[in-house]
Amino acid sequence: MKSSKLLVGVFALTLVLAACGGNEGSADDTTAGDGDRPVANACPPEGCEITIEDVQAEGDEIVVTWEANFDPDVSRNHIHVYWDLYTADQVSSDAEDRGVTQGDWHPTDAYPTYTTESGAAVANRGDSTTICVTAADRDHAVLDSSIVDCRDVSSLLN
Repeated sequence: MKSSKLLVGVFALTLVLAACGGNEGSADDTTAGDGDRPVANACPPEGCEITIEDVQAEGDEIVVTWEANFDPDVSRNHIHVYWDLYTADQVSSDAEDRGVTQGDWHPTDAYPTYTTESGAAVANRGDSTTICVTAADRDHAVLDSSIVDCRDVSSLLN
């Protein structure tokens, strides 16, 4: 009888650990990505980083090609695209808590290319000629405002 209870207890514990101990969203997630996408959504120890690899004009907008060390997903960790009229702290849903006024940005999980739109549209750039990217979470809070990449696109603007 004791061994049966122990066996049931071990089985129940195994089920709990299996349900809670999965790698979904962890830096150890090695699920195959689709095509050129990174394989994990969660940030590695150095943080979620996006590097702008190329920018091209397309009509009135800018096509940005980037590389990220995580798999962007708007319902989880994703990319905020914005003009340098704002800081990374301002393009966050918790801007007020960071002591700054909230600015405009566009959240996206487009990968590896993105065409400017919405808050990141060329028409919304004001006098800025520099486009920037940083990572944010599902609540649109910037993960680490010190991890930003920006690119001067003045040569592509009309």
